Amino acid sequence: MGNKMPSLEEELFPSTPGKFKIERTHYMNRQFYRCFASSSTMFLWTLFLIALTASYISFHSFVGSGSRYLTASWGGIQWEKQIRVSAEIHRDGGMSVLVTGAAGFVGSHVSLALKRRGDGVVGLDNFNDYYDPSLKKARKALLKTNGVFIVEGDINDAKLLANLFDVVPFTHVMHLAAQAGVRYAMENPNSYVHSNIAGLVTLMEACKSANPQPSIVWASSSSVYGLNENVPFSELDRTDQPASLYAATKKAGEEITHTYNHIYGLSITGLRFFTVYGPWGRPDMAYFSFTRNILQGKPITVYRGKNRVDLARDFTYIDDIVKGCIGSLDTSGNSTGSGGKKRGPAPFRIFNLGNTSPVTVPTLVSILERHLKVKAKRNILDMPGNGDVPFTHANISSARMELGYKPTTDLQTGLKKFVKWYLSYYGYNHGGAIN
Repeated sequence: MGNKMPSLEEELFPSTPGKFKIERTHYMNRQFYRCFASSSTMFLWTLFLIALTASYISFHSFVGSGSRYLTASWGGIQWEKQIRVSAEIHRDGGMSVLVTGAAGFVGSHVSLALKRRGDGVVGLDNFNDYYDPSLKKARKALLKTNGVFIVEGDINDAKLLANLFDVVPFTHVMHLAAQAGVRYAMENPNSYVHSNIAGLVTLMEACKSANPQPSIVWASSSSVYGLNENVPFSELDRTDQPASLYAATKKAGEEITHTYNHIYGLSITGLRFFTVYGPWGRPDMAYFSFTRNILQGKPITVYRGKNRVDLARDFTYIDDIVKGCIGSLDTSGNSTGSGGKKRGPAPFRIFNLGNTSPVTVPTLVSILERHLKVKAKRNILDMPGNGDVPFTHANISSARMELGYKPTTDLQTGLKKFVKWYLSYYGYNHGGAIN
């Protein structure tokens, strides 16, 4: 306890055998010693201070980067734990599925259906403001209560995708993230290229490099049929005459995914959705905006085609679409690549998912009027050249045969369910009460 702590000088120049031994009787040596010791001490102190400063800067840099890592929308130990828990499989023969666009209309329904049957599900969504993000947040909350974790991020973020595949070896990807809407493409064309083409390629790159490679099911669109006049639309019909940029990006997606199937052995199933509707739907869709405006006492615009022909759509209820999506996942087969290299041929499939019973838009409005008990104020206008097509009609024989797909909900029944949800979600009053 009473021992004197050695000075820095003594630590550096100890008087022990084999070390420096200074003759104190020689003046020059003594002066040299003092000078050398003094200079060395200053030099070492300087080094120490420099090292201390560097350590301080490095520490704060580490803390700063760590803080950013922990406060970012993704990353960190807790984040990884949430993903692993959400991806846990709770049934024999189950799958772990990455669902992009999970806070979207179709994505939220598919995620919920998969989770409820015991599959592992992790969502990914960028929560953009193409339509009211609060609806997406509400879907997210619904999924959270059912054990589905949604990562807030973009499919163009290659690092995020790589991280997700590092955390969970997903067996399947259900790719539903996209910039939707036919008419909006005239206002913001770049958003379609960003999401539907660049985003798709980024996702394909992540999938082909993953080990194991997942099987991929993704949402194409009935819009790829464009100006096709063969009725009903078959997967064998030509799709090289798109009528909108949205349709063109979805057609490009079919070609891009074929390339990744051919080169890298990714199992690909593309689904051409036909006018999906139902609870938790998209506010930009006609049936949704019609409902809102009818309740608010505002006029609705009903377009008609050439020669005053009513527009018609193959309206498909969300539950039927979900069955088709899950049937596609269950029958997707395996990807055959490894380390980004193809080992053999892998499945490449495209299916129509529709209702096979087109209904005119005026009939849709009449059904809504009956369910809402409110008369619509209709403005009838000729269809503008904005990319819309006069009719859609799905041939679903392939999906019926290979996926066991069989739509069971007609428009009358489906709209009744939608209206019930709408009135409940918006509290019976969304800018106007029911008359």
